Amino acid sequence: MKNTIVKVIPGSIAEELEIEVGDKLITINDTVVKDIIDYKFLMADEYIVVQIEKINGELWDLEIEKEYDEDLGVEFESSILDKARSCSNKCVFCFIDQLPKGMRNTLYFKDDDSRLSFLQGNFVTMTNMKDEDIDRIIRYRISPINVSVHTTNPELRVKMLNNRFAGNIYERLKKLAEAGIDINCQIVLCPGLNNGEELIRTSEDLFKLYPAIKNLAVVPVGATKFREGLFPVTLYDRESSRKEIAMVSTLQEKYISIVDHPFIRLSDEFYILADLDVPPSEFYGNYEQLEDGIGMIRLFRDNINNTLKNLNKNATGSFTFITGTSAFKEIEAAAKRINLENSEIKIDTVKIVNRFFGETITVAGLLTGRDIISQVKEYALGEYVIIPRNMLRSGEDVFLDDITLNELENTLNRKIIITDYSGEDLIEKINNFCKEEK
Repeated sequence: MKNTIVKVIPGSIAEELEIEVGDKLITINDTVVKDIIDYKFLMADEYIVVQIEKINGELWDLEIEKEYDEDLGVEFESSILDKARSCSNKCVFCFIDQLPKGMRNTLYFKDDDSRLSFLQGNFVTMTNMKDEDIDRIIRYRISPINVSVHTTNPELRVKMLNNRFAGNIYERLKKLAEAGIDINCQIVLCPGLNNGEELIRTSEDLFKLYPAIKNLAVVPVGATKFREGLFPVTLYDRESSRKEIAMVSTLQEKYISIVDHPFIRLSDEFYILADLDVPPSEFYGNYEQLEDGIGMIRLFRDNINNTLKNLNKNATGSFTFITGTSAFKEIEAAAKRINLENSEIKIDTVKIVNRFFGETITVAGLLTGRDIISQVKEYALGEYVIIPRNMLRSGEDVFLDDITLNELENTLNRKIIITDYSGEDLIEKINNFCKEEK
């Protein structure tokens, strides 16, 4: 059973009722708790009866009066109280299929679970969902959910996902939208497949379901050097990126005139490849699509602008920023601005080429510890090395190749400073590790 309790939060209802680590949650209001969605829904009441199976096998029925949105205060063996559903597709652009052999097993698991979409923001294709799963989302008001659409053309979606059940996406999105479920959509754009007129069709179809479908994020297909035997994909370059930006801008202007925001947005990578500046801050609204790489450059730039005034003008120190190819110019520009503000703070920026996955992978979040170690040898590093949090596995201090942060620090003989990828805490971190001038 995945509903074994592994942590009891101090001061919680569970602690007060003497629920302990190792106990199991069986039912809430006589309903068996099958997964985290059941748990969240059934807990949303002011009076509940919880059945707990103690370690010794005793069953306790506990009557609880609480605030409507108050939780038991426990953590479970499995975050979703169930086994995560794996992806049943064989997408032509799948990044996991492009991983080399010999990496840790968890990297090869393709999740496609609507519960993880709700809890962690993961994107799902909805191909492994039954009609009752859709009905359950509606009944439990699971919202928002994040959906990888890629195209609303049924035949093309079946081809791109290599799944004969993939063609009914629009009907399912429409059902959710009509039920008031908020949806964020994503497209991995592949030249010659779902771009151009197909992208226009998809965007126009999805916009018909606005405001339930809140936004549409578009990211370019990525290819590692391990694509041998896989579907041949064409990568974006300067010319094709500019063409895509120009076409999408026409759609954006139309949507802005109707709903006062662009609805469809391209990831920063398109603008980097096109050698064009990213749109202004107001274009990105509340930056809801950052996880898709949309607006990261603009937000980083704005955060530097807003926090630079807090830089300690009487401090001295030396730092080395480490980043990927795509963000290098932006990070280097920020380093120069900081140095102009206080010339006693020396900052160098090092661009790491992704040799592990291949040079076509340019984002910092997919850099490995080994590439960093092998390429910084030729540089005179500052007292401290700064990297963004998204280089490390979520919630852990480990790179994609299992090099730990501690190993990197020992190898480089430098303290590694972790900052938010948005740059919001960068000036604060620099101040913390600088020294006051005498």
